[in-house]
Amino acid sequence: MFYARIVVIYALLSISSTNESKIKNAQKPVRLFTEEELQRYDGSEEGQPVYMAIKGVVFDVTTGKEFYGKGAPYNALVGKDSTRAVAKMSLDPADLTYDTTGLTESQLESLEQVFKGTYKAKYPIVGYTSRRVLNEDGSPNIDFKPEDQPSFTIKDEF
Repeated sequence: MFYARIVVIYALLSISSTNESKIKNAQKPVRLFTEEELQRYDGSEEGQPVYMAIKGVVFDVTTGKEFYGKGAPYNALVGKDSTRAVAKMSLDPADLTYDTTGLTESQLESLEQVFKGTYKAKYPIVGYTSRRVLNEDGSPNIDFKPEDQPSFTIKDEF
């Protein structure tokens, strides 16, 4: 009888831990940022996180507040998608946009290196811009894949 109880307890614990690991490994929902919402995270409010987007991926750069916070040298890049500015290594207000039209091959390569080597390596991904997830007509972009969830499928969200 004692042995049977041990087997039952072991079985229950195994099932419980299996279910817990499935819950822990479940895909987290993708957070979608509009341009207006992203602007709220520009480093101007004390205690508020600082976010910036590159290639439609929104990063929490709060740990780099000395670079991105209010009055910091790269503060112009935060609160928006600054893809073009990062590609061109520019703080020109005209470059503070997601638009990559007309960038050279060298600038696009630089963008990819900085995106992977700096931002993805250093800062957590907190979401995506609506432009990356949705088409201009508001329909889901079926080619969307979150950078931090390789097994994600768009049907899970919509």
